[in-house]
Amino acid sequence: MGTGLGPAVDALLAGIFGLLLGSFLNVVIYRLPKMMERQWAQECAELSGAPPAEPAEKFNLFVPRSRCSGCGHTIRWYENVPVLGYVFLKGKCSACGVPYGLRYPVVEAVTGALFFFCVWRWGWSLTALAWCGFSAALLALALIDWDTTLLPDDITLPLLWAGLIVAALQWNPAVNLPTALWGAIAGYLSLWLVYWAFKLVTGKEGMGYGDFKLFAALGAWFGWPALVPMILMASVIGAVIGIALKFSTGLREGGYVPFGPFLAGAGFTAMIFGPQSILRFVGL
Repeated sequence: MGTGLGPAVDALLAGIFGLLLGSFLNVVIYRLPKMMERQWAQECAELSGAPPAEPAEKFNLFVPRSRCSGCGHTIRWYENVPVLGYVFLKGKCSACGVPYGLRYPVVEAVTGALFFFCVWRWGWSLTALAWCGFSAALLALALIDWDTTLLPDDITLPLLWAGLIVAALQWNPAVNLPTALWGAIAGYLSLWLVYWAFKLVTGKEGMGYGDFKLFAALGAWFGWPALVPMILMASVIGAVIGIALKFSTGLREGGYVPFGPFLAGAGFTAMIFGPQSILRFVGL
């Protein structure tokens, strides 16, 4: 299956689609946590018996249209072209000149590069499509967790089920269904046990339940043998970055560093280089 124009053209087309999807991922990363907060506020109001506050406007992943946070200027379609729109605007709002974050084009470019890699490696196939979806979901989860310390069930649970379905349909030749199933179980239980051991010893919560679900999803995609290499890499990188942030006073209030981005980093490394490469990276 493919376009018939050669692997390089196939990968390039996938990269262009990834750029477009990366623009949507920016919306997901920004809006999904806010949608969750609105839902929680509404549920709290219902439980307390208070009338829920009426939202000022409809707010979801599709409406309202993207706008400048400084002046409210609605971003035109040609200003929203992935990467090029940012370059055209010189990183600033065309109406008020407020700078846009560099993250927007970076997310678009990274998504495009990941999609390019998946089709370059696996061809124009269902396997490549599955890994493109994995990449998009994992990137969104990493950035949402870094921003908010949240790992939404709306992404982690579909990612987990997708890993099991991909294994069952044999779209992932490296992992069969039993290996994926035990990977999901072991991934969840391992961090769940660490969570409770840490809480019993210190009286504090060292991580959130979203981390359990994300690690279970990684177990479903890579199988149980990959869990040890991935948790080792995530822990080593997390410790290094945490120490660096502490000395640079870059830690957020409470000194908390979310673990999800490091799990995601281990997942991307396993996808690109293979789980065993992680052991070599950490010196084992």
